[in-house]
Amino acid sequence: MDAIAEIQSASPEAAHWRVADYLGYGLWVAADGDRVAGFLLGRSLGMGEAEILNLAVAPGCRRSGVGRALIGAFLGEFSGGVYLEVRESNVAALGLYKSMGFKEVSRRKEFYEAPPEAAIVMKFHSC
Repeated sequence: MDAIAEIQSASPEAAHWRVADYLGYGLWVAADGDRVAGFLLGRSLGMGEAEILNLAVAPGCRRSGVGRALIGAFLGEFSGGVYLEVRESNVAALGLYKSMGFKEVSRRKEFYEAPPEAAIVMKFHSC
């Protein structure tokens, strides 16, 4: 959990939660040798829907496929619709999600704080 807290702290574009709260959700962790390379927090919403709540990759592991692998592992657990929100300024994440088949479905004004920013709501649908 300490490694996850460090990655979250080094990722200002990610959601910042109390790390202890992560234990109440599904937590996927990617390792690079003996260190944590990234994490994904998600949950089932029931009735064929799921949600990615947070995703962050350690700075030294970015752009190496860690985020893509975490999302792929999560998507492999669910069929149906998978939702997420992403800061509109997070161009790298938007590109990743779009390349994996997520589509923009709506926007939420001033969803994020520090700084205030809109969220883009995206959905992936698998058969």
